[in-house]
Amino acid sequence: MAALDILISVAVIAALFFLRGFALARSRGTVVCSLRTGDRAWRSGVARYAGGELHWIPFLGLRLRPRHAIARRGLTVSTRRPLVGEEGPAGYWTVDCGGVSLAMSEDALTGFLAWVESAPPSAHLDAA
Repeated sequence: MAALDILISVAVIAALFFLRGFALARSRGTVVCSLRTGDRAWRSGVARYAGGELHWIPFLGLRLRPRHAIARRGLTVSTRRPLVGEEGPAGYWTVDCGGVSLAMSEDALTGFLAWVESAPPSAHLDAA
């Protein structure tokens, strides 16, 4: 009986994680986006535009709060290129923004670059 209880508990927890990821991916104003800091591996999540910031929330986790917030003020995109081979998700583009790299689909990249470029003129004064 204890084994059945453990199996049911694991199934319920797995279902909750699945529903959380599904809800995050289907929320309005979010795009599926992977994030990498430094030489770490890509982590899957969603990005959401909130005012002057891009909030990144991982798929795996308990919190619904963003793990990373990237401010548009002073943000510069140093490189952008398609991911190739085993480097990351197939068909995605990578954008390097300082110490953070984002990987997203081509459509999401177009929206991201439009969001960066639509900043008020004074927003880029802090960029060095």
